[in-house]
Amino acid sequence: MPMKAAGIRSYLHTIDPRVELDVQYATPCTPVPSKAQLRAWVRAAIASRRERVSLTVRVVGEEEGLELNRRWRNAKKATNVLAFPCSGLEAIMPDFLGDIVLCAPVVVREAAAQHKAWEAHWAHLVIHGTLHLLGFEHAVPAQATEMEQVERTLLHGLGYSDPYLLSAGQ
Repeated sequence: MPMKAAGIRSYLHTIDPRVELDVQYATPCTPVPSKAQLRAWVRAAIASRRERVSLTVRVVGEEEGLELNRRWRNAKKATNVLAFPCSGLEAIMPDFLGDIVLCAPVVVREAAAQHKAWEAHWAHLVIHGTLHLLGFEHAVPAQATEMEQVERTLLHGLGYSDPYLLSAGQ
């Protein structure tokens, strides 16, 4: 996946030996989660599934989100989260899962529209993206049910409510 270089703040974190996380902030949009929050959510998603992982989380603006979604999913608008699993490098980089791209303006708008705390919505989408990198899918109802249940369980363990419950007024 090509990455634009201008305006990127990138942080490689190796404090947690289980999660090597490259965080890239490529948008001034706020609120966005901290590197520590992103790490905690990834760690929750990999718990009992992988001993160690390496991945990139990139937070982008609307323009880059639209371009990536158009290019990789043939969609005409930006989406909240895209996951780009790594394949073919397992022999030389066994811990590398791939990249997660989060479109900050979309995530912020969705949280407001769904009457959700911004942090809870970001946590859900980071966990969702990480689960995709781990091989979870939701293309068919049985897969969606399984993935949603895993998300609910993980988010509950982090103190967040069920992301699939509609808030009052929706």
